[in-house]
Amino acid sequence: MPKMNPPKLQMVDLVTQYQKIKPEIDEAVHRVLDSGQYILGREVGEFEAAAASYLGTRYAVGCASGTDALLVAMMALGIGPGDEVITTPFTFVATTETIVFLGAKPLYVDIDPLTFNLNPGHIDAAITRKTKAILPVHLYGQSADMDPIIETAAKHGIPIIEDVAQAMGAEYKGKKVGGLGTVGCISFFPSKNLGAFGDAGMVVTNDAEVAGKARMIVVHGSKKRYYHEILGVNSRLDTLQAAILNVKLKHLENWHEARRSAARTYNRLFEGAGVVTPYEAPYARHIFHQYTLRVKSRDGVAQHLAAQKVPHAIYYPVPLHRQQAYVQVGSPQVSLPVTEQAASEVLSLPMHTELTEEQQQYIVAAVREALDR
Repeated sequence: MPKMNPPKLQMVDLVTQYQKIKPEIDEAVHRVLDSGQYILGREVGEFEAAAASYLGTRYAVGCASGTDALLVAMMALGIGPGDEVITTPFTFVATTETIVFLGAKPLYVDIDPLTFNLNPGHIDAAITRKTKAILPVHLYGQSADMDPIIETAAKHGIPIIEDVAQAMGAEYKGKKVGGLGTVGCISFFPSKNLGAFGDAGMVVTNDAEVAGKARMIVVHGSKKRYYHEILGVNSRLDTLQAAILNVKLKHLENWHEARRSAARTYNRLFEGAGVVTPYEAPYARHIFHQYTLRVKSRDGVAQHLAAQKVPHAIYYPVPLHRQQAYVQVGSPQVSLPVTEQAASEVLSLPMHTELTEEQQQYIVAAVREALDR
């Protein structure tokens, strides 16, 4: 294996990224501190406008987290007790968590074995009279196959909620995700491609009514202070986070290209290694929030990587329909073989804008060594 100090490896190197743009970030933060406008300061509106322009949507509403973005979007669409939402079982728990929190029920359909995203071919058969939304997740930074999902949704008159938590800037047939369905939900968790320095999120849409409701919901259901017209929550986008994100958004396309370049390097280094490298669909521009392999002997490889101090992660080891907290509200008995096989094979490696080829050589050598054991 190449000689290097393994502890220097990180899943995401946020510190080095910050150091490269430190003067810009520090200036933005100090501008907010000097203004004293920490709640809904002007930077929030500026970032909302910049994000909407970047994504090509008419409206963008900042909120406190990606989880809240899902919650606010569902509330704006009137989803509640007794309703059903068709979604993927192979994603972070927030997708199901927010559905259940509102008293609705997640209906899971199996995933595509190549992209790990919701398989559009299974959606139509899952729709019932209680179905109130389809919720595809653009997992790992790659768009779901949206055209057939949009066609099915239109056929049944059902809105689409795009979970863009891992895919800010990913594209489907040349268009950025988030504005393809009825509403898009974004996370700016620090490790995301566009990450804040804490929790932050956003709802984006081309629907004026949805945008108006979302803007009210995030401030306790009000347009005018102390007058509350609808049920809301406290989920405002922090002004400091908005200022930071506005700076980072200017660098996002360059960061995407750095990740895509790192993915190409991984792919080259893994040739002939006996692993399945990430698939990029012909309709997609993958932004590689994660670089995720399929490995038959995954757990053994993971143990070896840990011994070699190579960071790695499993996204996700237990599908949502098998999670203890949700087995009573979902369909744990349903057969989702593609999802369950993926959960036993996926392994994500370090992926960020600061990766060097030397680091990638060490990581790949460690994986190959584990496979040869």
